[in-house]
Parts: sequence; structure tokens; C-alpha cells
Amino acid sequence: MGQNGPQVGTPANMRALNQRLVLDRLRAHGEATRPQIAAGTGLSKPTVGQALLDLEQHGLVRTTGRSLAGAGRAAVVYRAAPDAGHVVGVDIGRRAIRIAVADLDGSIVARLDEPNRCRSASALVRTVSESVGRAVASAGLAAHDVVATVVGTPGVPDPATGTVHRAPNLPGWERRGLLHELVAALAGSGADVVVENDANLCAVGEHALGAALGVDVVVCLTVGTGIGMGLLVNGRLFRGAHGAAGEIADLPYGPLPAAAPARRPGPMETAAAGQAVVAAAHALGLAKARTAKDVFRLARAGDDRALRVVAEEAEKLAYVASAVTAVLDPQLIVLAGGIGGNADLLVPPMRRALAATVPSVPEIVAGQLGEDAVLAGAIATALETARDLVFDRRGLPRAAGEG
Repeated sequence: MGQNGPQVGTPANMRALNQRLVLDRLRAHGEATRPQIAAGTGLSKPTVGQALLDLEQHGLVRTTGRSLAGAGRAAVVYRAAPDAGHVVGVDIGRRAIRIAVADLDGSIVARLDEPNRCRSASALVRTVSESVGRAVASAGLAAHDVVATVVGTPGVPDPATGTVHRAPNLPGWERRGLLHELVAALAGSGADVVVENDANLCAVGEHALGAALGVDVVVCLTVGTGIGMGLLVNGRLFRGAHGAAGEIADLPYGPLPAAAPARRPGPMETAAAGQAVVAAAHALGLAKARTAKDVFRLARAGDDRALRVVAEEAEKLAYVASAVTAVLDPQLIVLAGGIGGNADLLVPPMRRALAATVPSVPEIVAGQLGEDAVLAGAIATALETARDLVFDRRGLPRAAGEG
């Protein structure tokens, strides 16, 4: 059997481990001197010095000056090089495509938002690929500078068949092989590409930078054109056995219409997503309400009929929340999406409905990242991969056992 890379216990393996320890220390705690890194990692100063030299030669670490603290000669200050690689986050929505390019510190260096006017899956793949190319170029980067790309999309990506299941709001997006075409179009000069459910990334984004920061068990309920849910358990994304955890569009809700074709969209999505809110408003005579946003605007203005629609929507969302609370017992439920963003109107009636059905009502809050939640989750996910991959891209081997 062939052997690749440094083996356990060899000098090369120990050298790689030391490099990773030093780089991880700088990424986690910011710039530091060699003595500070030695104290933080438990490595000797000479070992830290050699690791820093290796990392600096490969462009992963740079000096930022000298520390004047303490007696004696000033020590050189080091930091992880944020431009050693870049990542791309993509949010594919029914109405808009959002793209961000970030360095390894997570700082956004380019941003592009544009309407989604595509009427076919092929056109959407082409548009996303071209838009990513423009965003990367606007950051002054080339394709090979991108280490990892993460794409958020409605539905359940199935890498085995190249299909995105349960994405009826994107025309043709469920075509077999579509996922492979998207990945191939974005792979560029060797970038690692991952396609993830958008509600999952919304949960990751709110956990990394928003309302769920530091919370271990989180439910992110996204309600807009469709309805979905991202779950975090012990601070990590929970996808389930087949990647379909959180697909609450399929949650049963009332009797199925006799002519319902294969339950698509699912019962809960039919009952609680954007079109359902508009339909409920029309049924009460609010003919001028063309979107769910209009309905919530009328409710804030005190319209009794709009307030009734909002109360009914809150009860439906409480039904979803009670089901997941009974199974998962989350610390926090984050409301996100175009409808979920109206937490000020939805949370009080949701709490009342939940109090009647579950013994312990979790905290329910509005998401803090708004339309950028999926993009933030995509960047955070890409960074986890990229910070490892830059070792390979810069010629530094991973230590044995890292995968």
C-alpha cells in the first residue's frame, strides 16, 4: 500500500503538527510574540521559532512589528496572514443571488447582489458561475486564489445523484445531475465546492455572528417564499441520516387536498409560507395585499383583518415549534426569512400557543443577520475548510490523521 504525507511519529509529522499548533494559536487569539505562542501551546521557543519560519516562508504567517512590553529586547509580533487564501459564499434564492468573497479572517473583500431572473436551471447555474467570477475579479483576485466555495440553496442536496430534492421554487432545480453541473461550474482552479441547504446555513450564520452566538442547541426557523429549518446540536449542524433534517415543509398539517400532487409543496409550506399569508389576507377582503410584507405592514398599522392573519400565521409556526421542541428541546428558536423577520408581531402569540402545548417554552428571538444570514453561514462553513486546505495549497503537508 502506498503512503502519502508524513507518518505518525516521524520528524516531518511532528513538524507539521507544530506548524498547525502555532497557526491555530494565532488564528484563535490574534497576533502574538514567540514567547506568548510558546506559553499558549506548550511548545519550546526554538520549536515555535522554526514553525513560524516555515509558516512565514509559505505565506501563512507574517510579522506586524515588535512588542515593546516588558524589559529587554523587543519581541517580534506575528499574525496569521488573512490573504493566504480566500473563500466565496453564495446564497441562491428565488428572487435574488447574493455572493460574498472573504479572506481567512472572515473579512468581506467583495460583495455582489443581483436579482434572480433565471427561468431554467441551466441559466441559473451559468448566472451563478458568472456572478462569482465577477465578484472574485472585483476583489482583485484570480480564480486560483479561492480555496473554498460554499453555496446555499433551497432543498436537500444529494451528491450521490447530483439532485437537489425539494426545491420547487427554483425552476428545473430538481433535475438529476444539476448539482454536479453547479459544482463543476464553480470549482475554478481547484477550489473545494460544497452545496448546502440554505436553512442550515442560516442557522450556522446566526450561531457564528448573530442571535444564536454561543448557544448549544438552536432551531432556526426560516419562513418566506418557502419554509425550512436549520438545527444545531452541541453547536454543530445536524443534518440527519439523509441530509433532510429540518425539512418541515413536509410536516403534516390538516387534511391533504384530494388533488395534492405528491405533496409538493409540502403541507406545512402550503399552510404557512408567503403565498398562504397572502391568500388568507385575500380571503378576509384585503385585496390590495400583494405580498406577505404588505400584510405585516397593515398589521403594524392596526388593521384588524391583517392582525387576524398574523395571529393565524403565528399559530401555524407555533405548531412547528411545538413539534421540534418536543423532540429536540432547544434553548433558542431563531425566526428568520422574509416572514420570520417579523418577530415583533409573531413571537407573543407564538409564546401563548406554545405555553398551551409544551412544558418548557424555549426563547424565541428574531434573527440578527436578516438577508445576510445564509451568506454568513456559507462564509463561516467555507472558512472551516479553507483554513486546512491552505496547508495543501501552500505546500505544507497535513499531519497524519488529519482529514
